[in-house]
Amino acid sequence: MGNLAFWITTGFLSLFLVLSSYSYVFSPNTIEGIRDLGFPDYFRWQLAILKLAAALIILLPNLPWTLKEWGYAGISFFIITALVAHVAHKDSVQISISLIILLLTTIASYVLAKGLL
Repeated sequence: MGNLAFWITTGFLSLFLVLSSYSYVFSPNTIEGIRDLGFPDYFRWQLAILKLAAALIILLPNLPWTLKEWGYAGISFFIITALVAHVAHKDSVQISISLIILLLTTIASYVLAKGLL
């Protein structure tokens, strides 16, 4: 059961990261939204690349656990930063709730990967 839960949470998280990365590069609405939050354009590219790297790192087996922990840490930092930015920008509560659910999914994936459950 733990293995299935790991793949569900990690698959969902990785899919989010890949789709988000794609939208950072190709979606005019997302690009404008990032600019509206006050972030420079190079930060959007940096996040797109780091999100793809993090998705691969948490998905690929047999990578060193330390690297995977850095991947999970980076994902967590991104989500927390996004939450703070959206709250400061006074965006909808749904965005904040979505980010909190995403952070909980990240924590669940990490705990399941580590074998703590």
